[in-house]
Amino acid sequence: MSEQNIVPLEWVKVRDLVFQSLDLDLIDGLKDDPNKVTREIVLIIRDIISSGRAYISSDDANTLASMICDEIVGYGPLDSLMNDDSVNDILVNGPYSIYVERAGKLVKTNKFFINDRQLLDIARRLVNKIGKNVDEAHPLVDSRMPDGSRLNVVIPPIAIDGASLSIRKFGKGSRSFSDLINFRSLNEDMANFLVIAARCRMNIIVSGGTGSGKTTMLNALSQFINDYERTITLEDAAELRLQQDHVVRLETRSGGEDGRGQVTMRNLLINALRMRPDRIILGECRGEEAFEMLQAMNTGHNGSMSTLHANTARDALARLESMVIMGQSELPITAIRRYISSSVNFIIQVSRLPDGQRKVTSITEVLGMESENIVTHDVFKFEIDDERDVDGKIQGEFVCNGLVRRSALYEGAQYYNLTNILEELMLKAGGFEK
Repeated sequence: MSEQNIVPLEWVKVRDLVFQSLDLDLIDGLKDDPNKVTREIVLIIRDIISSGRAYISSDDANTLASMICDEIVGYGPLDSLMNDDSVNDILVNGPYSIYVERAGKLVKTNKFFINDRQLLDIARRLVNKIGKNVDEAHPLVDSRMPDGSRLNVVIPPIAIDGASLSIRKFGKGSRSFSDLINFRSLNEDMANFLVIAARCRMNIIVSGGTGSGKTTMLNALSQFINDYERTITLEDAAELRLQQDHVVRLETRSGGEDGRGQVTMRNLLINALRMRPDRIILGECRGEEAFEMLQAMNTGHNGSMSTLHANTARDALARLESMVIMGQSELPITAIRRYISSSVNFIIQVSRLPDGQRKVTSITEVLGMESENIVTHDVFKFEIDDERDVDGKIQGEFVCNGLVRRSALYEGAQYYNLTNILEELMLKAGGFEK
């Protein structure tokens, strides 16, 4: 698509002339007042028009001045999207194609950049703010923005149709289980069950696809960590927001061109084990650090939690196996499975359905080993109906299959004096499996 079909060429010319004429020191002093910046730009545009170097109408001059102001003091055409609380993700596929995710669905916006150069300038400015560079030698950047949002930038020659930006916005508030119940992501019995599991220091894996709500669930679970416990969080980009006082937050770091200075998730985990943690919360397990995570869960750091990418609880176990093999290839598969089954207590599977709804599709307990296989039991499961409602939304119900009496949670509830509460909840929800 040519930029003539999107932005008049005269606009492109005026923008270039404006940046040639800008007094950067003056603009820098006005950045706290966007209205003054806009007025200054309007004056420059009028000088350009009166000198005959370019011509646009008065209305176009005001519109273009506002766009240039947004570019200088903020995120350009992305400014309003960054301030829109209903937007979760912003996806830029070249200068004239900007999508957002609202309520679980992707929607194309009417926003656009003036041309490839403006998009590339803003991408570089965003990356520079976080102390990195993006150029032909380093066309890929993944990092955290100052407000906590996750930023990924890909520029030509890797991105064929112009620079690509992906922004996962940092939410302004941490969702609670009450919020998730209101969103119908789970029911009250499931929420109370997970509260007991968190209180009893069960080791929990939150599994799901991209954008399914894994971090949201992890944040909700973390609200029930006791204040007297020392918790260490490990993340690639800090998204977890724990409310407790005794929290140590660690973040990985990418190295320089020669790899020097790199701090991997495995490095953080090994070090965290030396920091006297009660619990370790891993933002996402995705590689050979899985073995150290299981070690933490199996050596006195009960109540540790992590997320990983998988479509089902069974897939999550298989992926854990694969990640352990990445770091400990000499271990036999049976030994790895025994290690997993003795370390992980519950897998919470979260999913984003085709209609955009986010659901907890299962809460699965890992019971141990039989022969050479890991034995699991779905305590709760979301069963989808064949029919949809009048709005086309997928319908279904949360079903409780009961809790086995040999469950680690039942033993934990006895230790933490929560047995009566757990039994009352299970008898109400679906009882105990024989």
